[in-house]
Amino acid sequence: MESGDPLVNADWLIKNFDAPDVRVLDATYFADFTNPPETGHQAWARGHIPGATHFDIDDIADTSSPLPHMLPDSVKFSARVRKLGVGDGNRIVVYDQNRFFASARAWWMLRVMGHTDVHVLDGGLNAWVEAGGALEDLPPMVSERHFTPRVRADLVMDAAGLEKLVGSARTTIVDSRPDGRFFGRDPEPRVGLASGHIPGSVNLPGSALVTQDGHMLTANKLSSLFKTPKAPTVTTCGSGVTAAIAALALARLGNWDVAVYDGSWTEWASDPARPIATDAE
Repeated sequence: MESGDPLVNADWLIKNFDAPDVRVLDATYFADFTNPPETGHQAWARGHIPGATHFDIDDIADTSSPLPHMLPDSVKFSARVRKLGVGDGNRIVVYDQNRFFASARAWWMLRVMGHTDVHVLDGGLNAWVEAGGALEDLPPMVSERHFTPRVRADLVMDAAGLEKLVGSARTTIVDSRPDGRFFGRDPEPRVGLASGHIPGSVNLPGSALVTQDGHMLTANKLSSLFKTPKAPTVTTCGSGVTAAIAALALARLGNWDVAVYDGSWTEWASDPARPIATDAE
């Protein structure tokens, strides 16, 4: 059973940085539709926590799927993370340079594959620097480790499973997209997708869970945002990235069994047969 806080702060990481079982992953990622000045890999190469390897959600993905950065199978996942120097017995700390986007996704992926000793650095790279942590711009020397996947299918939701939950009062569906897209006022960034939301879902944008300086809200503040934080919950967003921030927040409130809808709105809205709502539920 997972328990405690899924986040660690920079002071903890500095104190435990030299522990032989600690591994640090930089999951910095920028969505293409935001027209970023650099890729996540370039941001990592420009400066990262010493020893941190880059966890690329577009590379550690099912690249045969037409949907973006879908979860790969356990064979591909374990092969990729072994090359990052991550394996059994490691305490993993994931961070990014973009307000939990996509360190929370990497955290969720590792847990889906059965690795429970994984945390996210609260405040990301900025918090590390502010605490006095050093940076490096050279790729670290990596020794491959054995990673044993133990897949937790209950943490992954697909479209067929979610269709069965629509209208169910027992499961909460949390949509982490901005409210304009949720209510159909604003267009989706992906061409051809209608905006709106899954009927019965509730809107809680991922940005509402994070402070301006990139720290997650305290448990007390988070508890005021989630009406039923301990209820069975599925989180969704545009493509399964911001949804993981909501899952991370709910784990902070003690709900570690939240499923992420991997295909999210990109998949849901691509099928005209699936219902789309635009009004408040």
